[in-house]
Amino acid sequence: MSTPVLLTPERQLQLQQLIVHLGLPAETEVDWEILNLALIHPSFQPNEAYERLEFLGDAALRLAASEFLLKTLPTAMVGEVAELRSRLVSDRILAELANDHNVEQFLWLSEAAIRDRAGRGSRLADTFEAILGALYSTTQNTELIHPWLDPHFQRLTAIIRSDPARQNYKAALQEWTQAHYRELPEYRVQELSQQHGDPERFGSAVWFQSRQWGAGKGSSIKLAEQAAARQAYEALQSAADSL
Repeated sequence: MSTPVLLTPERQLQLQQLIVHLGLPAETEVDWEILNLALIHPSFQPNEAYERLEFLGDAALRLAASEFLLKTLPTAMVGEVAELRSRLVSDRILAELANDHNVEQFLWLSEAAIRDRAGRGSRLADTFEAILGALYSTTQNTELIHPWLDPHFQRLTAIIRSDPARQNYKAALQEWTQAHYRELPEYRVQELSQQHGDPERFGSAVWFQSRQWGAGKGSSIKLAEQAAARQAYEALQSAADSL
């Protein structure tokens, strides 16, 4: 049985380091007990873990993203704002942000969870939401979220808006081929490795009109197809532009 993670002076110093990693001032007033709970994985301490804070953090994240987008894009249509928000709060983005802020070094995990490479991404995303839940609980608003998360929102929004496919290349490729040829691309997937968590476990090729236009690899069929679709989308657009 794991030893309960108590809020010792040493642990609070660690949590203060996390706050600084996020980009908040070291003297920021935070409910340290709640933030400590946000960094306890269920595998380490099942009866007292971050799940409820993760639930709250998911809502706080969506609220913060909505507030940011409505403020910075006052003339954007609601449909575009909703699409942008769905990208900003995706597990992939959250895992990347958690990784960038070294969140994992503050998280209490069981040895089995540490060895679970395949679950790392979702674990980081969940932890990130739990941290947001703890910050929201401290002030009952997004006051401690916007100062450090908005710059990320700003950067990511610019990237997404400049990308004609909006990071969903399968959908973009399908729309393009249907619009120009009234045909759909074909995906041919192959399992390259049987190792769970292998980042190149699956390979995918995109065929269109008897020709392969793209190929990609990923830890899942979905990711491999997206990688292949991106290559095919760009290749087809380039070919069309050269005509």
